[in-house]
Amino acid sequence: MKKTLTLFCFVFFFALQGKSQTVVPLKFQQIVQKLVLQLPAQQTAGQLISFAKTLIGSPYHYASRNPKRGFDCSGFVSYVFENFGFSVPRSSREFPDAGTPVSLENAKVGDVLIFTGTNPRVRKIGHVGIIYSINGDEIKFIHSTSGKAHGVTITQMDDYYRSRFLKAVSII
Repeated sequence: MKKTLTLFCFVFFFALQGKSQTVVPLKFQQIVQKLVLQLPAQQTAGQLISFAKTLIGSPYHYASRNPKRGFDCSGFVSYVFENFGFSVPRSSREFPDAGTPVSLENAKVGDVLIFTGTNPRVRKIGHVGIIYSINGDEIKFIHSTSGKAHGVTITQMDDYYRSRFLKAVSII
């Protein structure tokens, strides 16, 4: 228990440090990733979501992953995961090749959801978000949207997003 608490404090310290920087130095990313891999995946996902929640309200900014300017969808997802030492793509179009594919039924908190752009009939990748919570069939995800919220927000995966859903991948 003491070892887990020490690891948590160490990871939390680096997560806070990473928030104040645009890029975490590679050496520290590797150290944090080793520590994170020693934690149970559920605990890591919880920390990842807690960190992501601190960014709610950050504005949408195309092609940005800078918390001071704002995020686009993939900039937000990559910023969150890289603050925990995970190397993920910067572009939403590259996410299908990242991590391990999982079915929506087997997806868990912390997995990445991949969607089409705003037109669900055009089956090309255009948006990503992180699963925030799962309650039965109800899934909520945290993402940076150019839509009505125009920034980082939590959204329920309703019929509209289900029609846009392409794939889920597990990074943790």
